[in-house]
Amino acid sequence: MPEVLTLGSSFRDPSGFVFKTSKGLYRQINQVYKESFELLEGSGLLSELWAQKLLVSHERVTETFIELDRGYAVIQPAEVPFISYPYEWCFSQLKDAALATLKIQKLAIGKGMSLKDASAYNIQFLDGHPILIDTLSFEPYVEGKPWIAYRQFCQHFLAPLVLMSHVDVRLGRLSATFIDGVPLDLASTLSKPHTKWNPKIAMHLHIHAQMQAKAANSGTKAEVSSKFNKNAILGLVDNLESLVQGLKWAPDGTEWANYYEDTNYSSESMDSKHKLVVEFLESIAPRPQMVWDLGANNGEFSSLASKRGMMTVAWDIDPAAVEKNYITRKSDPKMMPLVQDLTNPSPSIGWSNAERDSLAQRGPVDAVMALALIHHLAIGNNVPLEMIADFLAKVSQNLIIEFVPKEDSQVQRLLASREDIFSRYDIENFRKAFGRLFDLTIEREIPGSKRTLFMMRKKAA
Repeated sequence: MPEVLTLGSSFRDPSGFVFKTSKGLYRQINQVYKESFELLEGSGLLSELWAQKLLVSHERVTETFIELDRGYAVIQPAEVPFISYPYEWCFSQLKDAALATLKIQKLAIGKGMSLKDASAYNIQFLDGHPILIDTLSFEPYVEGKPWIAYRQFCQHFLAPLVLMSHVDVRLGRLSATFIDGVPLDLASTLSKPHTKWNPKIAMHLHIHAQMQAKAANSGTKAEVSSKFNKNAILGLVDNLESLVQGLKWAPDGTEWANYYEDTNYSSESMDSKHKLVVEFLESIAPRPQMVWDLGANNGEFSSLASKRGMMTVAWDIDPAAVEKNYITRKSDPKMMPLVQDLTNPSPSIGWSNAERDSLAQRGPVDAVMALALIHHLAIGNNVPLEMIADFLAKVSQNLIIEFVPKEDSQVQRLLASREDIFSRYDIENFRKAFGRLFDLTIEREIPGSKRTLFMMRKKAA
């Protein structure tokens, strides 16, 4: 019997749970969900969602390593190559995920079922589009019963989208603090000065928050009204869909949104750097299946990996740069743009710090690119070269990294408003710091610049 590892992200659902063995990823379906699962299969909803690529596919398996006292069946879902979280998504990613959730609910209602969960964590991105990964999120539709997941949808999707659109895009990070969604009273307080005259936002956010507070103070549940028929729920979903579609955010005005327009690279230098990065990527054996581009900006160089069939996660601190990358490269199935502050990376959060993995826990990956990044960490954020090397060795097997010397105009820009206390920031100390943990296999100067590109492989333990 293979060793079973139950995933910390799925323990809350009495319908079943996800686990891993050496054979792959599985989901146990418990007896309590048997009737709903059979309806899901028999109603045609399952095949419809698969046809529209809105739900991960699965196969029934005959594995015996389940909790027999409550188990009904085991399925093996198709694995998503990389798990990301809502607080790492740009505005349009969260918006697309919200619209996908609403579309799924409409399809479910049409087949006699309804979403009982509308958690943003149930959505992942596969081949460039949002997809539901929780097969057990559905329940039979009951006439007169309101949409049980409405509150969760508003907390996980609507509240952060309204805040990002109308107040400040950086408020999307609140989802990392509030794992069950942004509280509606908080979102209402922050956004009301900007949105109080918007009738749809008023209904779904401000009035909704007031009703929540009233119910909490009274200690009673709201009475279920017979007016909640199928048409009423579809009308609610249509109204939410119209509201979400109308939310906008223009990706501009942030510090690094227009980096490549302002860079000191000549067109010849950019061409040379492109060729070197491609050469370095092609030199890695075996060929990388997963690449992280740290400090990816708008994905200019990330796409060199994704276009070669390598699953590429393009991380950047700037939400505008990530937004541009996502909008520009939606059609690239191997590209995953995400927001990440490397000096304060995504932590392990949730119950027992085990429901959502940290950035480092999702590595190591086959290859990491760190282009035009090291000076931001070492000089912009005072991180010693040795500590940068330690982190990159933790998350990568192969490393393509660019050293940017003090003479470079971008480093001078960082030093313009502060004292130069970085006496050890030079290429020799860089080689020493990284040479402890990596074999430096290729070193090339980038023509027309003062920068140097390195290809490294992590040393065997």
